[in-house]
Amino acid sequence: MPSHLFADRPAPQPPERDAVDALINRTRLLRGDVDAVRRDTSVTTDDDDPRLRWQRALCELAVHQLDDLGEHLGQLRDGIPDSAAADPTGEAGSRTPYEPPTGSLLSRVGSAEWNLLTDEVSWSDELYQIFGREPGTGALSLDELPSVLLAEDQPVLTSMVTDCLVDGRPIDGEFRILLPDGAMRTLHMTGEPVLDSEGCTASMWAVLRDVSRLRRGQHVVGRTQDTLRRQEHMARAEHRIAVELQEAVLPPWRGSLPIPGRGASGLDVAAHYLPSGSSELIGGDWYDALPLPDGKTLLTVGDLTVGDLTGHGIPATSAMAMLLGALRGMAMAGVEPGQVMGHLNQLIECSPQPALGSAVCCRFDPATGTLVWAQAGHPAPLLFRNGVGRPLPAPDGVLLGAASGVTYKQDHVELRPGDVLVLHTDGLTRQSDRATGPDALLELAPRFAQADTAQDCARIVVEELGAAERLDDACVLVARVEA
Repeated sequence: MPSHLFADRPAPQPPERDAVDALINRTRLLRGDVDAVRRDTSVTTDDDDPRLRWQRALCELAVHQLDDLGEHLGQLRDGIPDSAAADPTGEAGSRTPYEPPTGSLLSRVGSAEWNLLTDEVSWSDELYQIFGREPGTGALSLDELPSVLLAEDQPVLTSMVTDCLVDGRPIDGEFRILLPDGAMRTLHMTGEPVLDSEGCTASMWAVLRDVSRLRRGQHVVGRTQDTLRRQEHMARAEHRIAVELQEAVLPPWRGSLPIPGRGASGLDVAAHYLPSGSSELIGGDWYDALPLPDGKTLLTVGDLTVGDLTGHGIPATSAMAMLLGALRGMAMAGVEPGQVMGHLNQLIECSPQPALGSAVCCRFDPATGTLVWAQAGHPAPLLFRNGVGRPLPAPDGVLLGAASGVTYKQDHVELRPGDVLVLHTDGLTRQSDRATGPDALLELAPRFAQADTAQDCARIVVEELGAAERLDDACVLVARVEA
């Protein structure tokens, strides 16, 4: 095949061999480093994590590109070997004389020249292999070439050929072809017009490279990126909905709880929600302080995990809202705390989604100062009196949803003016480095004794424990008995 030389410039000179060898060595080192990263990513990748799948796909793509670069540089250094001279008998394994080693660069790059003056077409042996044609069938002319392209890519080839032959522009573009066996390949075509001595286009010369593997890798990367973007968008939307739902269900209690037509309830209440330090998703924790029609007050906190037991997101928040609504309804109807826990356990048991929950339910009577309460696998309320704190002895109660037909016991304690009652979920004291339990809260007893309001006490809790790295989200509710 004649060289593609312009009449007005000399042929390019080959690069120095030592320079090419240095580039090859650098490429091999980089390829080894990327391959090591790829192996590590493959070992540690969770197939359910789109971000890690995207990272693995990028590594695969980078390795393929470096392989191609190394083969390009090797060909630049050594030149294209004469397959016929290397094996004149054509008996190299099972390959025919024009077939280079499977998967090598030579099997993916071929050249062609279409002579406009003689209508002669010259293809390299590699190009026959790329198009899946036997050399005996002859090369495709420029008029025949579009017949093997996908219909939507034929205008692309027509435009490239027209620009080259009519306007003398270089060729640079891609199109897809269908092989005789129905397989599809993506080819990248570069070329130039070959001018005669008068500067007119005499022929068109082109190099065609099979980039199917490269485009498949890029497609995997792009598809994974799209999946990641969709999941991130969905996560942001879920977080926003969960926050709005939680804010609607858990208003910030601050100050005395009024009872319609009866004045104050005898309690100064404040509550606070603390998100997890390791998750941006809203969980199923709740708190509530509700004045009841009989003059008593409902105090409750709880934690619900739903489905996959992550305890976060819209499923957990919506299930929490349902459970809290049922709890409020039963409390308004005068149901005792122990019976409330039993009915909530039955409600979770009938739910179509598996769930587990822990809760504490208290009913305070300001007329007698009596607090009646029950718990379901939950940390006991902490009572602070005269600068000393202690957990209340817990009556029997298992986690909600853990067993059927469970009876929840209840207990009572007398509260005095100035007493501070702290209800919390266990995420408040479970930190990433240790589980401190109630001790971290009990140590705040002297500061609670000096506080004037429940809001001051809640602020102390947030200052001491709110900045800690927690494994889960948490709620705290502080009730201070007024004189």
